[in-house]
Amino acid sequence: MNIYISADIEGTTGVVSWFQCGRKDGEHPDFDFARRMMTEDVNAAVQGARAAGAKRIVVKDSHGNSKNLLLDQLEEGVELISGHGSDDTRGMMVGVDASFDAALLVGYHARAGTLHGVMEHTISGRVHRMWINNEEQGEIGMSRGVAGAFEVPIVMISSDLAGAAEFEAMGLGGTTAVVKEGFGRYSARSLGRAEASAKIFEAARSGIEKRKNVQLYRPGKPVTFRIEFNRSEEADLAARLVGVERVDAYTLEYTSDSFLQSHQMAWSIFAMDGLGAGSDN
Repeated sequence: MNIYISADIEGTTGVVSWFQCGRKDGEHPDFDFARRMMTEDVNAAVQGARAAGAKRIVVKDSHGNSKNLLLDQLEEGVELISGHGSDDTRGMMVGVDASFDAALLVGYHARAGTLHGVMEHTISGRVHRMWINNEEQGEIGMSRGVAGAFEVPIVMISSDLAGAAEFEAMGLGGTTAVVKEGFGRYSARSLGRAEASAKIFEAARSGIEKRKNVQLYRPGKPVTFRIEFNRSEEADLAARLVGVERVDAYTLEYTSDSFLQSHQMAWSIFAMDGLGAGSDN
């Protein structure tokens, strides 16, 4: 059995601020702690997957520059996808395809605008809201849609309470491991290391064993991504992309007959959202 894991960091055990989970520089002095917690959360999911019968496990490092997980501390035999540079349509799910029996989301977080979501956002801090076919979604929905395009069920998530609730509210099934509860965007009550690992292990094992009960997220065609930014200049340059419609000063839309094509254009829009900011300088 082949299992795919996409791992983010904001929903990781014990992590509560950008101060911890940016990259290794002077502005993120606790990054070593965050990447260690991320690696241990992934290891717990790997162990649970193996307990459910997984033989091959591929892990995608999906946070920031995608160079966070500590390969030398990952479970033996795991394949790791890290770094950027691909023109792939799959975003946080690079490497997933129809050969996988199920997928897991580890360390994911709630979408932008979620009350008490720890570091809630959608891809970029410049995004105010995002919809897929008029349903408000975030990174959880995006990753579920990519997996669904390959008929791979996402059977488990580890996150904070708000992220787990978002996953469950989609009504597709799957198990959740709540490793912390947010009191605000940068405050949470977290489980201890051993308890969090045990929860992730059990959710991964149970989710894979019950994978046939989990539905795919496959929005009807055509597939429209509508992205609303915080400021108008954040939408200015992305509005020039071919096929992108400007709805208003803050909002862009893109529609195609393919989830993967619309998803790829959404990532192109996100990539340009910061280029217009500060253009008055």
